[in-house]
Amino acid sequence: MATTASRAVPEPSLEPPPLTPGEGGDDWYKALEPDELPEGRVKTVTIGHRSLALTHYRGGYGALDNRCPHQGGPLGEGSIEKGWLRCPWHGYDYSPCNGTPPPGFTDAPAGYRTEVRDDGVYVALPPEIARVRTVSDVMVETMINWGVTHVFGMVGHSNLGLADAFRAAEERGELTFIGIRHEGAASFAASAYGKLTGGLAACFGIAGPGSTNLLTGLYDAKADRAPVLALSGQVPSKVLGRGAFQDVDLNAAFAAVARSTHSVLASSDHAELVNLACKTALLERDVAHLVFPDEVQNLPATGQRPGGPAGRVPNREIAPPAEALQAAVERIARAERPLIIVGNGARHHMDAVIALAEQIGAPVATTFKAKGQISDHHPLGCGVLGRSGTPIASWFMNECDLVVAFGASFSNHTGIAAYKPIVQVDFDPMALGRFHAVEVPVLGHVGVTARLIAAALPTDDHFPNPRPEVAERWEIWRDEKARRRADDFGQGMNSATVFDAMSDLVPDDAVLCVDVGNNAYSFGRYFEVSGGQDVLMSGYLGSIGFALPAALGAWAAVGKSRPVVSVSGDGGFGQYAMELTTAVKYGMNLTHVLLNNGELGKISKEQRAGEWQVWQTGLHNPDFAAFATLCGAAGYRVATRPQLAEALAAALAHPGPALVEVCADPLLV
Repeated sequence: MATTASRAVPEPSLEPPPLTPGEGGDDWYKALEPDELPEGRVKTVTIGHRSLALTHYRGGYGALDNRCPHQGGPLGEGSIEKGWLRCPWHGYDYSPCNGTPPPGFTDAPAGYRTEVRDDGVYVALPPEIARVRTVSDVMVETMINWGVTHVFGMVGHSNLGLADAFRAAEERGELTFIGIRHEGAASFAASAYGKLTGGLAACFGIAGPGSTNLLTGLYDAKADRAPVLALSGQVPSKVLGRGAFQDVDLNAAFAAVARSTHSVLASSDHAELVNLACKTALLERDVAHLVFPDEVQNLPATGQRPGGPAGRVPNREIAPPAEALQAAVERIARAERPLIIVGNGARHHMDAVIALAEQIGAPVATTFKAKGQISDHHPLGCGVLGRSGTPIASWFMNECDLVVAFGASFSNHTGIAAYKPIVQVDFDPMALGRFHAVEVPVLGHVGVTARLIAAALPTDDHFPNPRPEVAERWEIWRDEKARRRADDFGQGMNSATVFDAMSDLVPDDAVLCVDVGNNAYSFGRYFEVSGGQDVLMSGYLGSIGFALPAALGAWAAVGKSRPVVSVSGDGGFGQYAMELTTAVKYGMNLTHVLLNNGELGKISKEQRAGEWQVWQTGLHNPDFAAFATLCGAAGYRVATRPQLAEALAAALAHPGPALVEVCADPLLV
């Protein structure tokens, strides 16, 4: 339709658009101030939900639908050339006064009458058409029925239909959408939400890079067995697989990370697709993925009803087989120095496990992922076992004559001695004896099994009382920590001091999100948990940058009911630093403690240990406290020990996001 120099260019029609049937009921809306739009110019104006292209040509004003009927180009961003309004995308021409195309063409944008009044230019518009319920609405309503209350993501051109369904649900008070700055933060936040609650949050991206950005956080969820629902916009089906803009085979891209991945088709049973995805994510504790082609998102949902979990989810509190339970009871009854080790699989069932420990006189150690599940001040609590652990836990690992493990993975970082006799309890049959054979594998729900073992054990008191020994080992370790707090090379704060102060000041019911690196090892070693705190981390994936996005997810899960504290090094914080603005935008009450040592300290340490030259680990950092202030958060910078407690207390008391930057010594970890 573009005009060319080789043919005569006709004059466009300057008549106003004709009246349409029923147009007499139109309402008039002010679109422009007097003299706002110069002669010969075009401007986009939004009135209600309508986007209009306003034109000023030969003293008259035109108002057209802003969408070019060819491929939807924004006419309000076009220009008037030789009397014609030219679409900026493909050069299609229309009368700037009424939208009529040149002779020989019939497609035209809708035109609306205008009127110049003393106070500006007015446009007559028909009543807006009521919003039509779509398949996206059905699917979002189904997600809500499955317990999805939060969606983390970014709205973009290929997911607008689904986004509008989220908007409508949020207006009804059924859903909260948290717009992030990078989709990787969305998937980490959803993963943290699943780790903390065992329930579902969703992460959301556009086609192509918006969805591929989700992958790292989704691998974190998969590795740590956290349920997550991932939702991807997609290019229109008619161009899929033909090299269109942002055309990526998302089902293939997500095949390795998602337990299930399905594309939503026009003919799909839309509620059932969501039922399957949510059930898969929750029961398998894994990632489920849905792909929404652009044109499918807006299809009318004629007669469709949302789904939900009723009649689809069984009671998972399964008792172990009688033979396995009896074998476990007999083996524990013979033990003289039993040790209980709990992993993340015991997170919501510790009352039963601790009661059993007290009954049989067993010290309780945790894996790093399970830190916080028993207080370090409990008479039987002996801290973390393994590379990030305490010498108390390792002492009892060496001295025990039986390990009773609940919900632990036995990974190479955990530190459970394979040569010890082991009773292992887990709900997942594949977890039992995964790395090596165990003496008594018990398939069952952790809480149910712990209570059944306790009830079946003999009532005599032959079990030892390890409490004095636990207290003695803690005294030895706390004396050592005090000596380490006195270390000072003049290059910044040592980690023992930082985490001692945090142990004193972080509330007993806080959720703590920990990053990867020396900060994580030091946290595991030095921070003393209350037993009412939850600790979240990127356990098996070990992804740097986890902590701050995870704090967004934790805040979404607990709101104002519990404080949220995240901890990272400067390397980890730098990966998602701009998510601090997300925390500010939504008024999230969270505190981030940033150990700034000017380098990727863990990598420098590994290079030294391997007798490599320390190389490419240095970082160029801003004043992070000033950065936090610029973002709208509270920022505190700590360079000396006397400032530390004061800054931490102020940050924790601040009603909103706060960051405490600690100048840290890279060698004193």
